[in-house]
Amino acid sequence: MQPSSDQTMKMFFLTEEELFETMIPTAHPFRKLNELIDFETLIAPLRSLYSDLGQNGIDVQKGFKALLLQFWEDKSDREIENALRENIAIRWFCGFSLQEKTPDHSYFGKLRGRIGAKHLADTFKRINTILEGYGLFGNFFTFIDASSIVSKIALWNERDQAIADGEEKLNNANVMKYAADKDARFGAKSKTKYWFGYKTTKSVDMRHGLIRKTALTPGNVLDPDVLKSVCPNQGMVFTDKLYDRKDVDGVLKAKGCHAATIRKNNSKRKNRDLDRWRSGVRMPFESVFSKMEKRARYRGLVKNVFQNFFEAITHNLKKAVTILPRAPVTASV
Repeated sequence: MQPSSDQTMKMFFLTEEELFETMIPTAHPFRKLNELIDFETLIAPLRSLYSDLGQNGIDVQKGFKALLLQFWEDKSDREIENALRENIAIRWFCGFSLQEKTPDHSYFGKLRGRIGAKHLADTFKRINTILEGYGLFGNFFTFIDASSIVSKIALWNERDQAIADGEEKLNNANVMKYAADKDARFGAKSKTKYWFGYKTTKSVDMRHGLIRKTALTPGNVLDPDVLKSVCPNQGMVFTDKLYDRKDVDGVLKAKGCHAATIRKNNSKRKNRDLDRWRSGVRMPFESVFSKMEKRARYRGLVKNVFQNFFEAITHNLKKAVTILPRAPVTASV
């Protein structure tokens, strides 16, 4: 519905802050997100990445929020550039005034490189600490699984070059010599299902389906080999048949966890009734993996680790905005 002439006239006399208040709905998820997270405190450690000398650039808080919305809405660098310029809610959330110049697409790649995977991993942990303060983690049942991340690279020319060089075929022993992404590897779920790229392993807290820990590896790393880096320190851990190994049980026991692994059909410990219960308990949380991005945005392990952590951050914050519709008592980082 178009505003009346009186409403239009009143808008001419509003301050910028009042205009934002008028144009952005009270229940908008970006408003709720600002209420849940104290972004100034959250990104304070990132300010050390910038020098106090020289010309002032775009504030890191504005840049971080823009990256957050880039993954929140699955936009490319050019798309988030346009969104900052044209979308009033995104401009407001990131902290840009109506007349302030917003960054172009080249800024976002530089910012991702400056923040880096390690600093983003620390930010992910701080966000989870905030969400834990709101009671969103249960810390009793955890679901661990892995999913494939397919590289953007097509390998037909690389395969032909490898064969021309005398190789029998293109495989994990020689692919780094030919592929543009030197870190990606072939992974396989079965003899007929394979991919080239990476693998993401996540531990999902089963209270609300939030991601507690996550790791990204080349595609050829076996699922159980990543378990130590994502395993919780307590509770029951639900996994599929690929984790039905003695060494996995040992890792879980050492961490103080109880194994709720679905056993292989030839296992002496197979209990079909128990496994049906375990499958039913974990089923609602399998969507966490099915709905996550399945393609790598970038080339190289470090850049895709960055993608993996930001996708986990946006997943958890989207859940928090839905579960906590009103601002609770402020939690500290």
